[in-house]
Amino acid sequence: MRKLIVTEFLTADGVMEAPDQWHGPYFDDDMARTVAAQMARSDALLLGRRTYEGFAAAWPAMPDAPGAEHMNGVAKYVVSRTLDTVEWNNSTLLGGGDQEELAAEIAGLKRRDGAAISVMGSATLVRWLLARGLVDELDLLVDPVVIGRGKRLFQEGLPVIPLTVAESRMFGSGVHHVVYTVGTPLQKGESGKDV
Repeated sequence: MRKLIVTEFLTADGVMEAPDQWHGPYFDDDMARTVAAQMARSDALLLGRRTYEGFAAAWPAMPDAPGAEHMNGVAKYVVSRTLDTVEWNNSTLLGGGDQEELAAEIAGLKRRDGAAISVMGSATLVRWLLARGLVDELDLLVDPVVIGRGKRLFQEGLPVIPLTVAESRMFGSGVHHVVYTVGTPLQKGESGKDV
């Protein structure tokens, strides 16, 4: 079974929005190697509409940029209730049915042969996937900066979700690279003590 892995740049206060405004000073050789390894372990992307639209506008326009061959060539699955078509190379639109059908469709993608499925950006989608127990790993690059505003990856309303540290490394830039394996969300009334 393929893993579904969420890969995100975050600030120390959990903000993921607009990394172009705060992430640049922390991108070094350690970060480049880590991002390249993240890309190499996946052969598909699962994206929300906003992230898809941003990526589809940017990546085809910079074919020689590091990572562009992967981003432009990999299979892309786009979750949206508002898009009618997706034009970026190798893109497939998901989300035509109700939420249970969508969850089953994503679970079906995980059962297919192949490498990992990577989710980037897509905060609303990530929270939805976490709440349904569809995420296997969180691969986070946490920058040593607090910006105090913006969309956070983890917001109120998520169930309790047990995490286990699978890898933890501090880069010279102060960026903390941490990989968590994700447990099953706890139901109301359950305690995390037995997990």
